[in-house]
Amino acid sequence: MAKCDFCDKSVNFGRKISITRSQVSRRALTSQKPNIRRVRAIVDGTPKTVHACARCLRDGKVSRA
Repeated sequence: MAKCDFCDKSVNFGRKISITRSQVSRRALTSQKPNIRRVRAIVDGTPKTVHACARCLRDGKVSRA
């Protein structure tokens, strides 16, 4: 499942509205998935495989093994 183990970031849902925005206003459901990576990180002193988003990796919340 696309979910970060550190910040709990997961899938976002929304609506895509057509450019014309006509009276009928055609809409479609969309989903945006986060950039989740499977990495080996040190958790509680032991290396484990965890799911982390790109932002947590970039900000240093994850200590790589």
